[in-house]
Amino acid sequence: MKEKYTIPKNTRIGHVHLKVADLDRSLSFYKDLLGFELTSTYGKQAAFLSAGGYHHHIGLNTWHSAGLPPAPVKGVGLYHTAILYPTRKEIDKIYHRIRIANYPMTGASDHGVSQALYLNDPDGNGVELYWDRPKELWSYDSDGSINMLVKELDLGDLLQELD
Repeated sequence: MKEKYTIPKNTRIGHVHLKVADLDRSLSFYKDLLGFELTSTYGKQAAFLSAGGYHHHIGLNTWHSAGLPPAPVKGVGLYHTAILYPTRKEIDKIYHRIRIANYPMTGASDHGVSQALYLNDPDGNGVELYWDRPKELWSYDSDGSINMLVKELDLGDLLQELD
């Protein structure tokens, strides 16, 4: 009989590496708008960005994609990269930055367990910026599964938190 394997509890997603059409344009989004730190580059073809000094959380390259159009929306591929912020106040701050930059968002949701902002990077890659509510505030169904929902996030409430 085949033994069931369960991934170790402390396993994390280490980084995402994206194919982009224009490295400078992508750096403007991830570094200048979202605030990631540039940790290293590989010529003019690749860049690596981090939060908090890690070697990289995001890799960007043009090795097979320089100057090409975005992947089609309706097709197989990455839906979005989710970036977890440590506090609600940090989501408030990034929302304020996005508004000041007049950068278009594609949505904002309250999932019960988290609150999230959605936008696309310059290549059409989905990006979710979110924070998790404390686990003790999550709700569960009768079978023990997490009760997640999709409800419109009150963006006005985000701005009031900054005051």
